[in-house]
Amino acid sequence: MFGHFIPDYMFRHYYEISPEFLRSLGIRSLILDLDNTLAPYEQPLPDERNLAWLGELKAAGIDAAFVSNNSSPDRVELFNREIGLPAYFKSGKPSTKNIKKALADMDCPPENAAVLGDQIFTDVWAGKRMGMTAIMVPPIKDKRTLFFRFKRLLEKPFVAKYRKIHGKDFQL
Repeated sequence: MFGHFIPDYMFRHYYEISPEFLRSLGIRSLILDLDNTLAPYEQPLPDERNLAWLGELKAAGIDAAFVSNNSSPDRVELFNREIGLPAYFKSGKPSTKNIKKALADMDCPPENAAVLGDQIFTDVWAGKRMGMTAIMVPPIKDKRTLFFRFKRLLEKPFVAKYRKIHGKDFQL
């Protein structure tokens, strides 16, 4: 069970994850968290870096879908309007319900998919429960509420275990 909380890979930023890296793992579909993974909460639209990276994935034949815990359909739909990926809001991760829907939309089995997010107890856990590769990035701009500070404190042993296994903080 402990292993369900340890990411398979960690990167400093989402845009360091190349299509070649994903292909080397046999990944053909990527489940993306939105808030604090690709953009801070207050960034309503994708920026040039988001668009360029998503374009690289598409050009390499890697499908992607947004599976967000954000409860606002407006947030997810607005960010996704120009991109046009399958997108789900109010997903309740670590629930796998919307991940299953996204994988079905992309016609991809879990073993050929990865999840990318900034939280162990939502993104990583959901992906691992599905038998997917779990990739984690630090939050872009972490919330400083007591709840999030406590959650980050609980994540520390799992990040430490990742470092012990891989001998480093991040993939490069």
